[in-house]
Amino acid sequence: MELVLEKHIHSEDEMTEFAQNFASSLSDGAVVILNGNLGAGKTFIVKAIAKLWKIENVTSPTFALVNDYTGTKRVIHFDFYRVGEEQELYDIGFDEYLSDENAIKFIEWGELFPFILPNKRVELKIIIGDGDFRTITVFKYE
Repeated sequence: MELVLEKHIHSEDEMTEFAQNFASSLSDGAVVILNGNLGAGKTFIVKAIAKLWKIENVTSPTFALVNDYTGTKRVIHFDFYRVGEEQELYDIGFDEYLSDENAIKFIEWGELFPFILPNKRVELKIIIGDGDFRTITVFKYE
């Protein structure tokens, strides 16, 4: 694990700017884990990145577990928050989604099932402060 960046965010505009800059580091096949409490900004970041790729209809996949979008890039967006057990992820084809080298995968609440995550990934840990203040720490796993 390598610490890549720690960024302090003070507004939604700064969060959008962070997401857009972060998006430039992503290549096809990338897996991005987003961890943080409810309301931390996990889905906000995915929406901001997806918008760059001409995807406008991003919603949290909390109940669906996975959403699949296509714009100028393909985005597969998971949310582990309501997953009861690992088998549910296998049942929806988690392995097949992960093996898609043309898609960029985002996984919210990845910390809930750490053993299912690929070894090669980027993790964002978002910590909520007062008001709109957030601290985002980016780790890279090879």
